[in-house]
Amino acid sequence: MLTPTRAAAAALLACAVALPATALPATAATPAPPVSALAASPGALPPPDSVGPLALPAPTGKSGVGTSVLHLVDRSRPDPWVPEADGRELMVTLHYPAARRTAGPSAPYATREEARRVLEGVGVTDPASVSALAGMGTYSAKDVRPAPGRHPLVLLSPGFGVPRFTLTNLAVELASRGYVVASVDHAYETSGTAVPGGRILTCVACEALEDGRAKGGDVTAARAADVRFVLDRLTGPRPAWPYARTIDRTRIGMAGHSIGGASAAAAMLADRRIDAGVNMDGAFWDTLPAGGLGGRPFLFLGTDDETHRPGGTDTTWDTTWRALDGWKRWLTVAGSDHFTFSDAPVIQRHFGLPAGPIPADRALTVTRAYLGAFFDAHLKGVPQALLAGPSAAHPEVRFQQP
Repeated sequence: MLTPTRAAAAALLACAVALPATALPATAATPAPPVSALAASPGALPPPDSVGPLALPAPTGKSGVGTSVLHLVDRSRPDPWVPEADGRELMVTLHYPAARRTAGPSAPYATREEARRVLEGVGVTDPASVSALAGMGTYSAKDVRPAPGRHPLVLLSPGFGVPRFTLTNLAVELASRGYVVASVDHAYETSGTAVPGGRILTCVACEALEDGRAKGGDVTAARAADVRFVLDRLTGPRPAWPYARTIDRTRIGMAGHSIGGASAAAAMLADRRIDAGVNMDGAFWDTLPAGGLGGRPFLFLGTDDETHRPGGTDTTWDTTWRALDGWKRWLTVAGSDHFTFSDAPVIQRHFGLPAGPIPADRALTVTRAYLGAFFDAHLKGVPQALLAGPSAAHPEVRFQQP
């Protein structure tokens, strides 16, 4: 069985990643798959060219996309995983609608060291593969001027152990549709986060969960505090981003994958500024109060299997569903696996690694379509027929009625 640290490194390219059983709620425990199911030996991997180029699909929105990277440090609280650190250190990538489309080179997908650490978790160590992942195009230009007007803000929180760049396809898609998107790396919770000064923050939280010093609720609490701080730095009186005036602080949403999705609910409980939330295939760690989320909308998007169908093994979805008191939908995707809702299907396909039955292009198309419709409906006020019931355009998506 994978150790959590190994799972954190492998999670981007693996079929699934799980917290250690000792840290999971009894109703949501999911054992990590055996190593043989996650990664073949390096010699067994097909050459990248045999499975197509490594590329995310182009965004479908009308706007070009700009991107900026922020290094934020919250010194008002100690880091929960490394208390001796100088505050809570966060890397945030912003994607936003650009003033005009640019033909210039796109921003890189990741730093070489971040890419190397992700790939070595599945035994891919050759420099060409590292370069391919780090340099994968993102359809976004660095630090270009934003489009005029004020745009809704969406925060993205990745799965446990994986970096923020694993949600790039979704971030770029939403930005092309008129959103400012802030993807957050939560310090010491990834296989490796590059910060200024050539430093790499590794997954100290993995070790804390593995040896029982922490539990999942500690992760969601830390992430909720991270999100509050990021919102303060983007929408407060002294914003960290030069173009923060383009953010409409009255229209804010959050989505996350795995424990990042659970953190969306935790952040909404902690901060009324967040108007709408999405959990993509994550077990919930926080029990909603009697008032739910105060009428704010929430979307479940998960695997169509024994885990996240109504009455499934992860009973936290049933419990949370009953407590939600506003607009809500419970959607499952046939053929999906845990990482269907991230960039992993494209990268798994490129390296010939195991993935869910749903083709990579369909996986990303479905996720983009339903999150785009959700935020268009609840942050822009544009009615969305896609959210009313099953669609012939997306036959994989099933509307559950608990």
